[in-house]
Amino acid sequence: MPRVFLITGCSTGFGKDYVQEVLDRGDYVVATARKPEQLSFSGTNDKNYMSSKLDVTDKKTIQETFDQTLKKFGRVDVVCNNAGYGLAGCFEEYEDNEIRQQMEINFFGLLDVTRIALETMREKQKPQGGLIQQVTSIGGQRGVPTFSMYCASKWAVEGFTEALSQELKPEWNIHLTCIEPGGFRTDWAGRSMAFAERHPAYDHIDAKTQMQKRNGTQVGDPKKGAKAMYEFAIMDDPPLRSVIGTDAYKAILDKIEKYGENYKKYEKLANSTDVDE
Repeated sequence: MPRVFLITGCSTGFGKDYVQEVLDRGDYVVATARKPEQLSFSGTNDKNYMSSKLDVTDKKTIQETFDQTLKKFGRVDVVCNNAGYGLAGCFEEYEDNEIRQQMEINFFGLLDVTRIALETMREKQKPQGGLIQQVTSIGGQRGVPTFSMYCASKWAVEGFTEALSQELKPEWNIHLTCIEPGGFRTDWAGRSMAFAERHPAYDHIDAKTQMQKRNGTQVGDPKKGAKAMYEFAIMDDPPLRSVIGTDAYKAILDKIEKYGENYKKYEKLANSTDVDE
């Protein structure tokens, strides 16, 4: 039987390419966006495809999308939390509303989708089970200058997902995977990115200029990224997390090495705090 995918944020980037990959592989897909009427993919028909309005900041649209998915397909096997955006700038350049909006979309919106996905996979379909993919970032594993709030939102997703994975009963057969992309040639660093107003104290860092130079030169091919995401989705035992992209792979190994050096360096002090027996 074809798998049923539900993917958020399908108007551009990974979401758009992931939908096409699912269709090309012969599975079924629910493509969501804030303006679903603008979505267009090849090879769609009434049997294998549905589009739906979903705004991750609007719980009503999330619930309606899952209800429509069950009505049409009877189940959902893979939910991919892909919707999100990047806020660039130094921390003191961010306004409060910009910080809260970043967290609202990248973290709290993801929580709301995950909550309904869990209930659907456990309570509303037989057999139980499915996979929830959280598209985070290599920025969810390391801090990146000019992206402190974006990184905060992705680190939050990583910690939440790891904790949640240990709360689920094995018999529910619900899996979780954090997908951690490096740099890919999507619209993320272009028209999809928001920039804070400059702060005079940070005249040595210009986030907008940096990202304009980088946009379109990233090493990652988004279509290949989407293929990798699909491969994780069809695994019998998908990992809790994995990077995608050569730059992300190098970065995570470097981070792991530095973590090991740091914690070993302060091993004696770290182990000096237990209650004396």
